[in-house]
Amino acid sequence: MTDSTVRMDAIGIRTTDLAAALAFYRLLGLAFPDGAEGLPHVEAALPGGIRLMFDPDDSGEDGGRGRIALAFHCGDAAGVDATYAALTKAGHHGECEPWDAVWGQRYAVVHDPDGNQVDLFA
Repeated sequence: MTDSTVRMDAIGIRTTDLAAALAFYRLLGLAFPDGAEGLPHVEAALPGGIRLMFDPDDSGEDGGRGRIALAFHCGDAAGVDATYAALTKAGHHGECEPWDAVWGQRYAVVHDPDGNQVDLFA
């Protein structure tokens, strides 16, 4: 995990009211496309290259997960696998082992000590 290719890339927020969340963050100066309230996934670019991502969640269930997820870019598929292995070997909960996602990324999910989702991708 000391590989310099692993970098913080995004913060994801599950929201029960996407329109209200986007209105709030627009007041703080973030830009979203017109009509974003109707999309299944919305992102805003932040200074320094990090993305703030919103996903609507009207399930009413948290499934034991936090509402915020952090996403780390791991350089390449091998980086995802190695980072996942290092975190789970250290005793952290592996939610989803590395897989090749249909959207073209190598992806894995672990939980931090507080149960927040941490996505690993390349």
